[in-house]
Amino acid sequence: MPIYDFLCANCGHQDDLIRKISDSSLMVCPKCTEEVFEKQVSAPNFKLMGSGWYATDFKDKKSTANHNSLQDKPKQPIKTKGEKKHD
Repeated sequence: MPIYDFLCANCGHQDDLIRKISDSSLMVCPKCTEEVFEKQVSAPNFKLMGSGWYATDFKDKKSTANHNSLQDKPKQPIKTKGEKKHD
């Protein structure tokens, strides 16, 4: 469902609300209880609900997998050209 910006013409109270597209744009202000709480024109905003979305299921898996694989590898000393082997 889309998230809309609302502004009260009476007291200036502003809020973001999840509303159906078909819902009325005029509502009662929760702060001053006047019926002048109107939907504002703003950039689109929405919330992904449920599973199967990139943001909920796949966003952090790749970075977490890479982070875990780096931690699981044993650390080995790096040999330089000037070092001699100790037997």
